[in-house]
Amino acid sequence: MSERVESPRGPQVPLSHRVPDLGALELLLAVARVGSLGGAARELGITQPAASSRIRAMEVRLGVALVDRSPRGSTLTAEGALVTDWARRIVEAAEAFDAGAQALRGQRDSRLRVAASMTIAEYLLPGWLIALRAARPDTAVSLQAGNSATVAERVLGHEADLGFVEGLAVPDGLASAVIARDRLVVAVAPAHPWARRSAPVPAAELAGTPLILREFGSGTRQVLDAALAGAGGLAVPLLELASTTAVKAAALSGAGACVLSELALVEELASRRLVEVPVADARLERALRAVWPAGSRPAGPARDLLSLTRG
Repeated sequence: MSERVESPRGPQVPLSHRVPDLGALELLLAVARVGSLGGAARELGITQPAASSRIRAMEVRLGVALVDRSPRGSTLTAEGALVTDWARRIVEAAEAFDAGAQALRGQRDSRLRVAASMTIAEYLLPGWLIALRAARPDTAVSLQAGNSATVAERVLGHEADLGFVEGLAVPDGLASAVIARDRLVVAVAPAHPWARRSAPVPAAELAGTPLILREFGSGTRQVLDAALAGAGGLAVPLLELASTTAVKAAALSGAGACVLSELALVEELASRRLVEVPVADARLERALRAVWPAGSRPAGPARDLLSLTRG
């Protein structure tokens, strides 16, 4: 077993305890520039007593006198002049660091990548993005629509800054916030036998009927699978389609019953082109969520968009 060798100087004192802070170095540079502690204090927007105290604290920390004070003003000692040269390099490096950080923030704030499940992308996001455009006209927004599983993959893979999903659970590695509640609706064309039923369709009958459904992996499908699991599970779909619009079109043609978000069926139900079919003994509600990588919080335009969803 190797032995641990202690430094002969003992434990190292952290650099932050040995080097003056950036504000003190900026004050020293101001004193060198204007030749007066009072003038330096005014330039930096602090009081003269505060400036004097900061210089004294810096001298104690460094163990050398930095400024000679006299009625005619303040001049640097020889040590103070040398420290000022070092301070100038540190302040210039800090300015370069700040400029780089601002450039990074500008790059982040100039674009926003959003991934959203089909229902949210088609029926909720347009309004939110219009409001975001008014608040951040210089931010370029790209939107990728897909099912909830695909959205989660894109956010986890850092291909999207913010995602919106409809499923029952949030995948590992993602943090989330509920932004809205939604309800799934069973809908049929007016000529369908279920359109004339006086009693709700039992969950077991719905489960055993081939339906027009979204594809596996969609939030709509996840909720429906869970709701009908106790009734024997879903029958093999009549049609399995990858978009809300395609599912609606198939139902409008009279091919069979569909299950979609209430948000997607507002116009069709209001115009009676489709008829809602009540269902007994099945919970078809769900939460709509914003998701982002765990361990972080949305920033910049992503944070602003998230706040708009809660407005």
